[in-house]
Amino acid sequence: MGVYKRGNTWQAIVRIKGHETVAHTFDTKAQAEEWHEETRFEIRRGRYFSRKEVENTTLAEALDRYEREILPSKKSQRPVRVVIRQWLAHPLAKRALVSIRGSDIAAWRDHRLKTLSPNTVRLDLALLSHLFTIAIKEWGMTGLVNPVQQIRKPKLPKGRDRRLNPGELDRIVKASCSPLLPEIIRFALETAMRRGEITGMTWKLVDLKKRTATLLDTKNGEKRIVPLSLEAVRILSGIPRRIDGQVWGLEDQSVTRAFERAVSRARAVYKKECEEKKGNPDPSFLVDITFHDLRHEATSRFFELGFDATKVKEITGHKTYSMLSRYTHLKAEDIAIEMDRLEKRKVEDLSEKLK
Repeated sequence: MGVYKRGNTWQAIVRIKGHETVAHTFDTKAQAEEWHEETRFEIRRGRYFSRKEVENTTLAEALDRYEREILPSKKSQRPVRVVIRQWLAHPLAKRALVSIRGSDIAAWRDHRLKTLSPNTVRLDLALLSHLFTIAIKEWGMTGLVNPVQQIRKPKLPKGRDRRLNPGELDRIVKASCSPLLPEIIRFALETAMRRGEITGMTWKLVDLKKRTATLLDTKNGEKRIVPLSLEAVRILSGIPRRIDGQVWGLEDQSVTRAFERAVSRARAVYKKECEEKKGNPDPSFLVDITFHDLRHEATSRFFELGFDATKVKEITGHKTYSMLSRYTHLKAEDIAIEMDRLEKRKVEDLSEKLK
């Protein structure tokens, strides 16, 4: 058996007559034995390719190269950079790419799911998978296998359908300490724009006369022109113009943190009021609300106003109708009222024809 223990590691050596000796080091005996058998099998059937580069390249080195060569071409670089830093801090980063197995990634996945959401773990896995794909297809690391493709991806929960309850908006706005946050909240509800689209707005791409805001940098990478309601125009007209040309002059995370603090303060005030009145606070009131829920709320309101899916899709910038449906959860009671209204109109039209 060509597997030997060397200190705290295990070395696998394959010697076959007529072929160069191949060796590699692993953390466990099982990994070394598995690699030894697979390599012998590939050599005997003429499928083995030299893996010197891939065996000498650690995950950390591959991540550094990915950051230098691939990351600059991505639209959103900061979130990817954060994920790269997280992978670099993990013990797997010290391992050679070829030694990383699906079982290693599965163990990492299960550990991360204890503290992080399935979607966050999926995004982290997506980066690693893309790195292996680039290494195989573009960096010429022949014989490398993508371990992410060998495991189950975390199952995503059902899409959020959080709508604002009566009174929540007013309380959140009242609890806002930032002078701009109330206007940003109202603007988000008028336009269904994403947080990043709002904070990235510039005055040169806003036309208050035509009532439009042009977005060049959207999530799906396509230009979008957002129609502005009269209320949205009123909000923008009341904002002082900045020297740098930015509409709001705030970072994405600043808006998120300010919104979270406002919701927390509003909930605290509400609970105190209930205590003073000796009543029990509603456990769902001012709980589990995110800034992105405002986009969901605005999109749902567009449908409730009577806009069809084509118009709403044009406003919100969703790529497909199936994606759009995740954000549109119309209340059954509202649909029932609309059915009554349409039925009444049908009867009135028939009566007119019979006259």
